[in-house]
Amino acid sequence: MALKARVLYDFHSENPGEISITENELVTLFNEEELEGWLEGENSRGEAGLFPASYVEIIREHITSNTNNNGLSSPKIKVQTPTHTSYTSPDSQSQRGLGAGSGGSGGGSFRTSQGSDDDWDDDWDDSSTATDAPQGFGSTPPLYPVTSSLPGRRSSTQQHQQQAKSSATVGRNLNRFSTFVKSGGEAFLLGEASAFVKDGDRICVVMGKHGPEWQEDPYPFTCTIDDPTKQTKFKGMKSYMSYGLTPTHTNVQVNRRYKHFDWLYARLVERFPVISVPHLPEKQATGRFEEDFISKRRKGLIWWMNHMTSHPVLARCDVFQHFLTCGADEKAWKQGKRKAERDDLVGANFFLTISTPAVPLDLQEVESKIEGFKTFTKRMDENSVVVNTTINEFARKQMAGFKKEYQKVGQSFKLLAQAFELDQQAYSAGLNKAIADTGEAYEAIGEYFAEQPRHDLDPISDLLDLYRGHLANFPDIIHVQKGALTKVKDCPKQEGELHDRCNIISCATLAEIQHFHRTRVRDFRSQMQHHLRQQIGFFQKITAKLEDTLQRYDDDQ
Repeated sequence: MALKARVLYDFHSENPGEISITENELVTLFNEEELEGWLEGENSRGEAGLFPASYVEIIREHITSNTNNNGLSSPKIKVQTPTHTSYTSPDSQSQRGLGAGSGGSGGGSFRTSQGSDDDWDDDWDDSSTATDAPQGFGSTPPLYPVTSSLPGRRSSTQQHQQQAKSSATVGRNLNRFSTFVKSGGEAFLLGEASAFVKDGDRICVVMGKHGPEWQEDPYPFTCTIDDPTKQTKFKGMKSYMSYGLTPTHTNVQVNRRYKHFDWLYARLVERFPVISVPHLPEKQATGRFEEDFISKRRKGLIWWMNHMTSHPVLARCDVFQHFLTCGADEKAWKQGKRKAERDDLVGANFFLTISTPAVPLDLQEVESKIEGFKTFTKRMDENSVVVNTTINEFARKQMAGFKKEYQKVGQSFKLLAQAFELDQQAYSAGLNKAIADTGEAYEAIGEYFAEQPRHDLDPISDLLDLYRGHLANFPDIIHVQKGALTKVKDCPKQEGELHDRCNIISCATLAEIQHFHRTRVRDFRSQMQHHLRQQIGFFQKITAKLEDTLQRYDDDQ
């Protein structure tokens, strides 16, 4: 008989593979074995998937038989016994469904190192205990106090009383897997954030011409990334690629591996819940030392670094500065690493660092802007896929189809020249040579077409890949702001108390949106200009080749 469970609390699915369940609903379990705090089963609507194990109680049926005074067994009785699953704080559960593809900075899981490309070196290993782990998503202790068990089930009378009080009391979101909760947004809004903020850690939002903006970095800088070099360790048994980074504000080169970038990315995602941390280039299990992969990864890291150094907040973040400036001093590096992993200003405490303009925002206007941005990102994401698919197909045709067709035309001209050479007349020799040269010119043009995509189409594709990462980040960022706004609306009697904190979250969100738009305009203007210049140069190169070939026919006159 199928194993059943009764739902204790509502759960609304947010990620692929999850299903929504409602209080008192009976669900069928496929397996009573938990998968990192999740159970797999089917709800009453026939939807199959995962839901939190702590949100249900398993109903077990067992048979009992009673023996009377005469020693005879009475009829067997079927008894249903609910089994309560132990509650694990969702903050310490594995954050499924929010991985590298989304890589979201607004509360998604970190893209942790995996595989041979990311084994830790001795210079990264230390004797840190569990307490050294960053207090963020998927770590213990959680970012804010969490009760050790879920509240008991209430009677209908208690529920009505609770509903009557809802307008005066700020309730917690029972969906502890919500991005609003995981990011620390709820804890901050409820006044539970507490940390000492130094002046150097303060982040200013100013009111610009188009709304809230991050205050500009007074000391902007850039950072170059050299071609990587292959290094070995353990007497040549293990190889890796090392990238030379040279920031302009120090002009001192430091060497970093990809796994170091990966570690930095995880720290930044943990630290900044409403900032879109750019995604790193994808990992690859095999072929890591192939020239094409190395070149593509370096280009991706250059784009990533450009977005990091141009962000007013990320660029001056202490962990990023440590990453760029700490050289070969192993002790200094470990100290900076431990400090970053023990950072108190993560999650809810991040919002304590934000200073906002004196005049608070109109929350209705904020909501309107957020909705407009959601529409924008959805359309940009859809059309970016169309552009990327189209240019990749066009590049494939250039590298294979166009090259092949031009070579076929060139070879046909060469065959014609060979036929003409059977005529031994002297006045025919110049023509024969010119036709053969025309064939070679067409073959060369075919090669031009094959080489061109990496100069003008591939850079656009790389840029779209980077922005797909940003677009994947924003749903979580927006969810944090929307969660705060909903809390304010649901608790009108405490609106004044919550409004200031909601204003901080809203200012930070709109500042990040403004930065995204400014960076987008800069990047796509520059990239489209580069594309058109490359196209002009490409066709000028073809024209020059054809004009030179044309001159061959005049030489004999």
